Amino acid sequence: MERELALEIVRVTEAAALAAARWVGSGKKNEADNAATTAMRAMFDSVNMKGTVVIGEGEMDEAPMLYIGERLGAGWGPQLDVAVDPLEGTNIVAKGLWNGLTVVAVAPKGTLLHAPDMYMEKLAAGPRAKGLVHLDATVKENLEAVAKASNKKVKDVVATLLDRERHQGLIEEIRSAGARIKLISDGDVAAAINTCFEETGVDIMFGSGGAPEGVLAAAAIKCLGGEFQGRLKPEDDAEIARCKTMGIDDANRILLLDDLVQGDDAIFAASGVTDGELLKGVRFLGNGICTSHSVVMRAKTGTVRFVEARHNLDLKPHLVMV
Repeated sequence: MERELALEIVRVTEAAALAAARWVGSGKKNEADNAATTAMRAMFDSVNMKGTVVIGEGEMDEAPMLYIGERLGAGWGPQLDVAVDPLEGTNIVAKGLWNGLTVVAVAPKGTLLHAPDMYMEKLAAGPRAKGLVHLDATVKENLEAVAKASNKKVKDVVATLLDRERHQGLIEEIRSAGARIKLISDGDVAAAINTCFEETGVDIMFGSGGAPEGVLAAAAIKCLGGEFQGRLKPEDDAEIARCKTMGIDDANRILLLDDLVQGDDAIFAASGVTDGELLKGVRFLGNGICTSHSVVMRAKTGTVRFVEARHNLDLKPHLVMV
């Protein structure tokens, strides 16, 4: 992929973030998601690529969401797999909480896992712990590995996971090991990425969440040189069959980074809708001016860019979707 594509992709996440930001604290998660989706789809039309959605928000009959199999882009340029979450954390934005993001990952055709819409057990850690943690290890072993790699004591390690009843056992194991915990209401893509940046104060992520979001997180962590592992958790025979139709014969095997994102030519971008540990949210400054804060990464070079943009909405009517 051409490196110029990275800037084009961040323009897509910026547009979605600006549209969704109008709905922060509104209590209307569906409206926020629809605004982000509409803006993202429109901006994709200007990108020189032939993209196909492999991670989206549903099947074709669930439009207007960006559905699996949808074609994106101007219709010429590289053929790409596209993974999208137009609004990672719809509840976050509706309630005005932390870490609402708009997210896109692209990679050459055939290199992103077509993850089925089910739960995935996940483990994420930063570059220092790469190769030292494992889904089959105990919570205590993984915490000790991260602590040793970071030259910390276990009591100084921060683990993050979704605040869900299904994670109560994990929470108790982390507490018993002596580590600290940061529970999140939603948004485990942001949580996984945060493990790769020391300034966020997050060292490791545990727990289960959506499998599609796992592929998005894996694309980012591949760019960042960290560790990500996943294991699908089908709940019935229908979900097992669904895995097989998407090319996953053994639904119980651990999926490593190279299983989730093949090769090294992936691009990941995210823009903040609300404030988070890594990205600031959209700010409306008055007089038609607003600001956005984004990150864009490229696995091939390991380059990570933070993009702070100032937008004049009066001159960009396509960004005013709502």
